[in-house]
Amino acid sequence: MMWSNFFMQEESRRREAAGLRRARGQQGAGLTPEREGKIKLASLLAAVGATLAVLSVGTEFWVELNTYRANGSAVCDAAHLGLWKVCTKRLWQADVRAGRETCGPADLPGEANCTYFKFFTTGENARIFQRTTKKEVNLAAAVIAVLSLAVMALGCLSVIMVLSKGAEFLLRVGAVCFGLSGLLLLVSLEVFRHSVRALLQRVGPEPPPAPALAYEYSWSLGCGLGASVVLLLGAGCFLGLSLPSWPWGSLCRKRGHQAA
Repeated sequence: MMWSNFFMQEESRRREAAGLRRARGQQGAGLTPEREGKIKLASLLAAVGATLAVLSVGTEFWVELNTYRANGSAVCDAAHLGLWKVCTKRLWQADVRAGRETCGPADLPGEANCTYFKFFTTGENARIFQRTTKKEVNLAAAVIAVLSLAVMALGCLSVIMVLSKGAEFLLRVGAVCFGLSGLLLLVSLEVFRHSVRALLQRVGPEPPPAPALAYEYSWSLGCGLGASVVLLLGAGCFLGLSLPSWPWGSLCRKRGHQAA
């Protein structure tokens, strides 16, 4: 009986010690308040970039196409388009700012007609002011933008896992995802710019003759450019947080000793 009680007491002590070690390990694995605050600040920066990216991809004010104002006409035509659809508008020349040579801007009140691009469904090119889109380039810009949003969603999921589960190794995954998302969005902007130039050059031979056009990039494209820059900054912040701090601390101490 004495030996059995002794072994039972030893076994209970071992279980208590193992439980304490597990509890200490879980506490050590958690994020410190200071580190958690830094990750939340970087997450806020990435959230701003993600919001701008979704706003840019989802709206159609990437570029405005404006015809030149004709003397003696009460109306003029303008259009604005994005990755997914185009809106043509007939505006009153009285609403256009005096001294402006072209019609617009496209956000003025007028008769609007918005349609989604047919090359996403039937594979047909769209015609805008007797000009034909180059569907391969437009499709490439849209696909790259969607890939950017998908990679950005993976980065957001990684950061959520870091904050909720303490899985700090996912910080590097989030940094790579946000950086890749920003780069893909920049590539999409550049491809879209080439699609606009191709549209202006693809004039149809059939009558009526194509009107002269002026174009200007609008706020949706500006949101996309801002989103890519903010996402790249967020990726840099997450990458800096994922790097070990001890090499930098030892380097600073060495420099301090040398100065002394």
